Amino acid sequence: MPVITNVEDLRQLARRKVPKAIFEYIDHGSYDQLSLANNRNDLNAIRFRQRVMIDAETRDLTTKMLGEDVAMPIAIAPTGLTGLMHRDGEMLAARAAEAAGIRMTLSTMSICSIEDVRSAIKGPFWFQLYVFKDPGFNEQVIERARDAGCTALFVTVDLPMRGQRHCDIKNGLTVPPRLTPRNAFDMMTKPAWLAGVLLGKRKSFGNVDYYLGQKGNIWAAGRWGGDNFDRSLSWKDLVWIRKRWPGKLVIKGILDPEDAKIAASEGADGIVVSNHGGRQLDGTPGTVTVLPRIAEAVGDRLEVLMDGGIRSGQDVLKALALGAKGCLIGRAYLYGLAAMGEAGVAKTLSLMGEELRVAMSLTGVKNIGEISRDILYDDYGDKRRNV
Repeated sequence: MPVITNVEDLRQLARRKVPKAIFEYIDHGSYDQLSLANNRNDLNAIRFRQRVMIDAETRDLTTKMLGEDVAMPIAIAPTGLTGLMHRDGEMLAARAAEAAGIRMTLSTMSICSIEDVRSAIKGPFWFQLYVFKDPGFNEQVIERARDAGCTALFVTVDLPMRGQRHCDIKNGLTVPPRLTPRNAFDMMTKPAWLAGVLLGKRKSFGNVDYYLGQKGNIWAAGRWGGDNFDRSLSWKDLVWIRKRWPGKLVIKGILDPEDAKIAASEGADGIVVSNHGGRQLDGTPGTVTVLPRIAEAVGDRLEVLMDGGIRSGQDVLKALALGAKGCLIGRAYLYGLAAMGEAGVAKTLSLMGEELRVAMSLTGVKNIGEISRDILYDDYGDKRRNV
């Protein structure tokens, strides 16, 4: 086993452990992948103000996200097909998150079902909702999330239709999946991965299977999902959702201050500044670039979270300095899961927590509440304020 010192090490290990189609589903974005690159490039462009001779003996990472106590301002983002990265992937990720004292968000298009994840952990988790044309599915899945004790519902709003991901089409990882001789052969060359997935609790989209009354038919479930995204989704639909959801309501996929202000006026408890990990509209700014304007536009009216390109604790600190209350990580934890299962997710979280602790020490802040734009060079926000 190689020495793991950062998320990139886990990424390289994941590349070797899982089939090419699965890895590229994690790793790539839509179209020319400009948004994907911008997420990382914009984070990399931010410069810290290093401070010295400030007592660095202790640093407190604890905070609240959506009113819940967490050990650090990081949560696991909702990601589809997670159970194909590693056997029972969503359950393993939930266990690692609970052990680390943070929240995991389960995707509607997960492999393990809501009930599977509920059985794997003791505490609460969050659920992400894709709104489908079929109101019966929407109502049932919200009710199941409520019954499972989920404390926040993340409504994803930036996928009325799928952005084209070239590698997924070429690899047959479409909705529904398409088995080709090439990817079948590639899977056979990864026997540990294949055996694990075949022995896993589920091999299809568990939440869709539950609704359709079927078992393990990934092609039928995938086809149903691909054909049923609600392209007419609008702000008025939040009223219908709110009537059925008593907990925190978060809108995921906000990139514009005007949309953020509408979310606040419609009674959302939070938003996620997100471009779907660079997997939808291509050519958007990195999420950290639009974050300050959005945070300023809504003030304290709702809680602002961010995802997109987060690979380290330093990235988390930059987002917090620019107005986020916490960050969601997708690819970073998926690399760990694909590489080492539950231990890999735990490693990702441990690395990022320690990186955040060190970065806080070297910028002179002792707790999450002290983090502000003062730890960054002044020209960062000014240069990007009009993007």
